[in-house]
Amino acid sequence: MSKPNTVSQALGEIEKAYATILSKLPLTNEGTESTPKRAAKALVELTQGYFTTPCEKIGEGIFPHDGSGVVHVKGLEICSLCEHHLLPFIGNCSITYIPDKKMLGLSKLKRISDIFARRLQVQERLTEQIADAIEKAIQPKGVLVVIRSVHLCMKMRGVCEKDPETCTVVRKGEFANNQLLTMQYMAESQHTPKL
Repeated sequence: MSKPNTVSQALGEIEKAYATILSKLPLTNEGTESTPKRAAKALVELTQGYFTTPCEKIGEGIFPHDGSGVVHVKGLEICSLCEHHLLPFIGNCSITYIPDKKMLGLSKLKRISDIFARRLQVQERLTEQIADAIEKAIQPKGVLVVIRSVHLCMKMRGVCEKDPETCTVVRKGEFANNQLLTMQYMAESQHTPKL
């Protein structure tokens, strides 16, 4: 089966696939007649990160920077789908970087995190991808990305754990070499996700 190369192609094929899946369930509710179409639209929206790149989203959002400070943004909402079960994981992302002659517009940090979150993911890889994209875009002296989230594949199925929180951390540059600096911003990034 060839991969669709446009959103409209993807929508049609996904809708057919959902119709096939739902036809295997003993559904009796007439309200599910349009579910394949709605579910297809939702899945394309939740995976829109496949249809764009960090370069496209960053655009002209890179600016010169002469200072010596640190940029720290916390509480960026992360909504992604676990690639193993297609169930959501929801939480918050904290991004900290030390500029070296270039900085990103603050909204670009959210856009970068959304590009990778809006794909089928595992949290460990998502954290790496965000850090790598920032490093590639502006070559900072250091990058620290922390994601804390709740995975519905652990809440709704399998172990059915009540309040599991997963924390993933990626340290690059000065953050990889300076434990004290990392701990300072790890503490700053504390934010418990709520569902």
